[in-house]
Amino acid sequence: MDRKISLALLGVGLLLLANVLPLVEGGKTVSISTKRVEEKTDILNLHFAQPTIHESGNYIYISMEGGNSWLTNPDEPLLPRFVTTLSYPPGTRIDTVACTIKNIQILTLPKQIVPGSQPLPLDRLCHSPKRLASPQIYNGTHSYPGDYMSYQITVGLEDNQPVIFLSLQVYPFQYYPKINRGEYIQEIEIEITYKPTVKTLSVPDVYDLLIIAPSLFSENLQELVDHKEGMGIKTKLAMVEDICQNGEGRDDAEKIKYYIKNALEQWSIHYVLLVGGMKGQLLTQWHVPVRYVHLDDNSSWETTYISDLYYADIYKYKEGDITFEDWDSNGNDIFGEWSNGTKDILDLHPDVQIGRLPCRNKYEVDIMVDKIMRYETNTYGDEWFKRMIVIGGDSHNDLDAGTDYLEGQLSCDEALKYMDGFDKIRIYVKDGDEIYTSDTAVKILSLGAGFVYFSGHGNPMGWSTHPYQEFDTWIDFNKKEIRDLENEEKLPVLVVGGCHNSQFNVSVLRLFTDGFLAFWKGEATPECWGWLMTRKINGGSIATIGNTGLGYGSVGDGPVDEVYDSIPDGIPDCIQYMGGWIESHFFEVYSYQGKKILGDTWGVTITDYVNTFPIDWSRQWVGEKPYSGDIIDCKTVQEWMLFGDPSLRIGGYPHLT
Repeated sequence: MDRKISLALLGVGLLLLANVLPLVEGGKTVSISTKRVEEKTDILNLHFAQPTIHESGNYIYISMEGGNSWLTNPDEPLLPRFVTTLSYPPGTRIDTVACTIKNIQILTLPKQIVPGSQPLPLDRLCHSPKRLASPQIYNGTHSYPGDYMSYQITVGLEDNQPVIFLSLQVYPFQYYPKINRGEYIQEIEIEITYKPTVKTLSVPDVYDLLIIAPSLFSENLQELVDHKEGMGIKTKLAMVEDICQNGEGRDDAEKIKYYIKNALEQWSIHYVLLVGGMKGQLLTQWHVPVRYVHLDDNSSWETTYISDLYYADIYKYKEGDITFEDWDSNGNDIFGEWSNGTKDILDLHPDVQIGRLPCRNKYEVDIMVDKIMRYETNTYGDEWFKRMIVIGGDSHNDLDAGTDYLEGQLSCDEALKYMDGFDKIRIYVKDGDEIYTSDTAVKILSLGAGFVYFSGHGNPMGWSTHPYQEFDTWIDFNKKEIRDLENEEKLPVLVVGGCHNSQFNVSVLRLFTDGFLAFWKGEATPECWGWLMTRKINGGSIATIGNTGLGYGSVGDGPVDEVYDSIPDGIPDCIQYMGGWIESHFFEVYSYQGKKILGDTWGVTITDYVNTFPIDWSRQWVGEKPYSGDIIDCKTVQEWMLFGDPSLRIGGYPHLT
């Protein structure tokens, strides 16, 4: 039995540069010349073996050779899938994507297919893995997931060049839960027809780095501008007041985003540094505005959080054109919405590399300018840089998932395996180079390192982990420990896995607005953990990457005879999904992909995550809760904040020694 499905696509047009504000001095313009060529076709043939049925307690799970991924929506059937992303130059017109389904087979199943487990928050509460078969799915008569293929078109960067991404997801197995029957394919042929464009795009190479800051900080930042120019990084300093007074957009955040778009198109910028956080402790007043996204992850913890990815995601595909990505696809002035049956369809791929220094005053600006200049000037060739320190423990009680992993330590090991040529120090609760205590961590971190990675739990006030199988015991690394660090100018790029470590809208005034809840959540504090680590004098980090909201992890990959078994592919789930994947992949991008500029490493990591776990925006959530693997993947990239200079040369500049 064969089946052909034709998915018509509107053409992907040229990046439109009309109605651009006159940013470039002297009236320099962008020139485009195009020449269409004849239609071409790409064909992708995929083959899948007959499914293998594995017993899993009261359930079964299905595996298929030919799949490279899994559909892992919580409480819904775990099914194999194939994911790939193709890239095309801007200006390519994609006309159709057609798939021909071959050799459809029917399979009667002995039991229901095991449902996916719910992601586990990385907050400072103890969570046990849960897996509940969704009655809406398991009592339904329709096939799941419903289609053999889905796709999406997005816009992003590949090798620092703009491209159009075509992400394909193939679901070779369809499940009919009500009658416990499967339908699978052995072959699919995907045909993509498109018209390439011979395009000459001339953009003035005016600036590499755009710094956006309030005029209050302009004199303090001029030394950084001069330093960057001396390093060959052409730099433009723009004032927030000028942008917000004269720019287009519905609010100040959108005006800044439009300014970045225009700077990208007229100046060919690649990096954007936002300098400014809250004005002191005033909760609603900002030196540089933030964008709150409105994604409800069903955690009862938060329905909004800050995302600077908003400023980096400039373009989207819409109705055949590359257009401005406003993160408000339904036009209701609620940005990044995913709750209450409504969601905005987002691109999520960075088109520029973004970083923020959430400085609250001139004093903090001076600290960061000095740290960046000294780091880039003095670091190259120093032995301390070739050291990586990791800190982790037992993150979750995973015995019910059929495993006995120390998730934090496994995530650290995964990051270390990419760092060839680095001396590696493991500070673990079990079987490490050093046994973790807060005093030991302070002592070792004070030696200095090129990279540091914490994997565990957090809130704005601190980071922590558990001893092995002691989940009522917390071992902390809090602000006191940060203040005790003495690593002086031996500053690491730091990645922290945990919840809210980079939530920089905290304030002591939250005690008056939110009461005890603010204290319990760690939000009634002058500054968050990640920012204190970054702006610390005589130590800390040169940059910190962490979550502005509730981070997530996963457990499992245990024996197949456990009822609460995960996908037993021999790889711990804690490093395959969500926080554990994106954090360790950062080090893979740095070391194996050779991305030595901080913003490039951050941006490629985000892009790789979205391409590896593409979000099917057409899916509707089950029942009343907007809870799916897609929604957590969306949040994972949105909340992953870079505190630091995106144009920073990791390890310093070699020509200065």
